[in-house]
Amino acid sequence: MFKQSYSLYLQTTRHLAQVSGLALLLFRLILAPVLIQAGWNKFSSFDSTVSWFGNSDWGLGLPFPALLVALAIAAELVGGVLLLLGLLTRLIALPLMVTMLVAIFTVHLPYGWPAIADTSSWLTDGTVMLNERVMASGEKIAAARNLLQQHGNYDWLTSSGKLVILNNGIEFAAIYFAMLLSLFFSGGGRYVSADYWLNHYCQQRYSIAARH
Repeated sequence: MFKQSYSLYLQTTRHLAQVSGLALLLFRLILAPVLIQAGWNKFSSFDSTVSWFGNSDWGLGLPFPALLVALAIAAELVGGVLLLLGLLTRLIALPLMVTMLVAIFTVHLPYGWPAIADTSSWLTDGTVMLNERVMASGEKIAAARNLLQQHGNYDWLTSSGKLVILNNGIEFAAIYFAMLLSLFFSGGGRYVSADYWLNHYCQQRYSIAARH
């Protein structure tokens, strides 16, 4: 019984390997619009983004801010398009992973993990600063809800979802980094990426050339 079950399991996994590229395709389809939008936002507000990158009082205080912004724009816009196509997937994943690491360590890390402040989440436990920041969000949401219920059309304002406060933790950047790391090791995906078909074409061409 166990031998038959294990044999069936192996057969199933072999069949699943034929469509393993679908998971990588989903990663690419999720990442591409996020990256393209991020790059476009930086491009359309280039001067203010440079100021934010370079200013040490209210910004990130990074050196060569104009150069860094230009590199980030290039990585996100070009990288987003290449990921969408599944072209040079492993190569473009490298600068995009660097971009995510820079975002994590220069912007999001002080705020812990959660992207959205949630006083009921165990993920909010951590430093005193983080606890105070997240716990204060509960009071702010309650105050905002009270004001809107008294002076605004609360049902209309919340018809698309409940009110939340951005915590700006590393959650999204860390997830995107993990997805890019997976693409770096696995490529764009079997059958569903330009990389796969380009490699398939090159192998056939070189194989024919070798015979002659």
